[in-house]
Amino acid sequence: MFDLVIFDCDGVLIDSEIISANMLIAELAKLGVEIDLAYVARHFLGRSYPTVMETIRREFHLTLPSEFEANYRAKLLQTFETELQVMPHVAEVIAALRLPYCIATSSSPMRAAKSLAMVGLGHLVGDGLFTSTMVAKGKPAPDLFLHAAAQMGANPARCLVIEDSLTGIRAARAAGMAVWRFTGGSHLKNHLPEEPEDARPDLRFASFAEFYQIAPELKVPQ
Repeated sequence: MFDLVIFDCDGVLIDSEIISANMLIAELAKLGVEIDLAYVARHFLGRSYPTVMETIRREFHLTLPSEFEANYRAKLLQTFETELQVMPHVAEVIAALRLPYCIATSSSPMRAAKSLAMVGLGHLVGDGLFTSTMVAKGKPAPDLFLHAAAQMGANPARCLVIEDSLTGIRAARAAGMAVWRFTGGSHLKNHLPEEPEDARPDLRFASFAEFYQIAPELKVPQ
């Protein structure tokens, strides 16, 4: 059924979104912008920093200071050093996957590489790591997923995307790919946004321990 598995990174491979969201909420509050986790989940999850910045400008009539991004990223990576965790069972799933796989993320290349290295997934960084900086339009446009498939030599119709965000699901749908929604990240506990019709996955799962129960054919034969 599939020739390639494409994993999102934040909120799928690493349990980073709750850390990022809480820090963004705190940093924006210093500038008088009051948002909560539900707002972040609805508007920012799965999107690139420029999109977040534009949303804040449009919704709150605030242009973020030029140094905001650099300071936010530096604080975030510092916090990751002590708090970031790999998503449970994901390393075992990847190790047993019989298909080629890659990562397609809205994170910056540096943040993605450093984050994966921090949790013991540094071996995933390389030619199989694709970021929104490589395409004209990030998620929810299909560009990033289509770019990843093309670079990996896969037909989009035979790709499986693992995503946590509505933005990512929309991008996978627009790319003509199958998409499963992972709902086990800390950021989605009690904050699972309703899925509009254009952002409904083919299935949902809450733990990577269930991955090969759902699709045993994707596992290397014992």
